[in-house]
Amino acid sequence: MAEERRVDPAEIPSFGPPSEPRPAASIVLLRRGGKHVQRALEVLMLKRSAEARFMPSVWVFPGGSVDPADGAGEAGRRACAVRELGEEAGIELPADEELVLFSRWITPAVVATRFDARFYLALAPAHTPPRPDGSETVEARWFEPAAALAAADSGEIDLAFPTISQLGRLAEHATADAAIAAYRTATVEPILPVVVGTRDDARVLLPDDPDYPR
Repeated sequence: MAEERRVDPAEIPSFGPPSEPRPAASIVLLRRGGKHVQRALEVLMLKRSAEARFMPSVWVFPGGSVDPADGAGEAGRRACAVRELGEEAGIELPADEELVLFSRWITPAVVATRFDARFYLALAPAHTPPRPDGSETVEARWFEPAAALAAADSGEIDLAFPTISQLGRLAEHATADAAIAAYRTATVEPILPVVVGTRDDARVLLPDDPDYPR
């Protein structure tokens, strides 16, 4: 069973004035898993430290907030994603490595700490095992997307909702190459969940939910 994790106050709906989302970026690193003819898609996931300020003990894609040194705009977000992969997982991507925009999530307005996060697909360099930094991240594993979702369902690991949604989309593709090809020309619309209800009885709605406010 997954350990009971501490919920950070920044993750709890505040129902106060909305804060401005901070730009953030993550790498959804894929590899061609298996041996011989078995080439199933696998994705790198990191377990955040139980002492982490945000989302402690949750399994995530490598990523974080954009720093001023990363630059501005799209180039800055991509630089942030590559930097965070190196810092959190010890994997350096080649300078010319293709990053394919996969999704964009904006934290609901009622959450205290908000992010406008881009997620980029990339292929893992050969022979580069991940090395958690031991501070923010304490474990690293390659998962087939369906296996990660099953582990979350059984309580083995803890996942945030956006991660669950993205793993579900990755599970539709048999190989890493197929996933990257599918999103190389896709239009990525921002996803802004909204929280409805009361502080004690709240639920999250996505844009395709019939109850989503228009």
